Amino acid sequence: MIKVGIVQHSFIEDVDANRSRNLMAIENLAAGGAQLIVLSELHDSLYFCQTEDVENFSLAEKIPGGFTEFYSQAASDNNVVLVTSMFERRAPGLYHNTALVFDTDGSLKGKYRKMHIPDDPGFYEKFYFAPGDLGFEPIDTSVGRLGVLVCWDQWYPEAARLMAMRGAQLLIYPTAIGWNPDDSESERRRQRDAWITIQRAHAVANGIPVVSVNRNGFEEDPSEQTSGIDFWGSSFAAGPQGEILYMAPIDSPAEEIVDVSLSRSENVRQWWPFLRDRRIDFYSPLTSRYLD
Repeated sequence: MIKVGIVQHSFIEDVDANRSRNLMAIENLAAGGAQLIVLSELHDSLYFCQTEDVENFSLAEKIPGGFTEFYSQAASDNNVVLVTSMFERRAPGLYHNTALVFDTDGSLKGKYRKMHIPDDPGFYEKFYFAPGDLGFEPIDTSVGRLGVLVCWDQWYPEAARLMAMRGAQLLIYPTAIGWNPDDSESERRRQRDAWITIQRAHAVANGIPVVSVNRNGFEEDPSEQTSGIDFWGSSFAAGPQGEILYMAPIDSPAEEIVDVSLSRSENVRQWWPFLRDRRIDFYSPLTSRYLD
């Protein structure tokens, strides 16, 4: 059993203020016994991908840099494993949406570059991020082997499966997802329910827990071309049978510690041996874009 700290926050333009608030949450959760703490996607700033603006590239940082120094210290000072999310400047003109995992001694245990990049109204991520090139590789830490993915990756069962097949004990999704304020209530319910359902299905299909941490709050579109994004919060943890262990509110911040069992996966996979019964001899067509 590990104690997982979930940090669901809204954010402002001031990077230093966002970091300070995250640090307070890390300290509070660590004091409460959290061993692993997960932050949401791109938690340094507002969600800048609502517009295509070259000025936003100034938010990106190199690895190592100020971002890594700050969160490495936060992990070390509080003796926690910490999952963070940053706008990575890899080289001039080459950027990634990258999750970094720090261990209890502050060491950088690994990084994951977001593989699936959306391009939708209000989510113009292809303008900013090159697709990840590190594959689906779990990150070994002192609390276990973490399958870290990012937001849009959560819709793809292939990503979750490959992480599980490489021994991930827990799937983790830092996230920034929300509604267009113009959406009807029924459409909002459908979208949020689909988001929760697909991730619970990853837990069921792979027999491992899932932790998904979203931001919350309204952020206006600086271009005024859309009505902005109302991030729907709802950060949650689910067990290996998809059972909800914790669900954060939709419209307010949350800092919560959730007990997550990594050992129960063994029993669940014995009862439901999905990995055993996979017909891998017939799955090669999955590498095609589409079967006409």
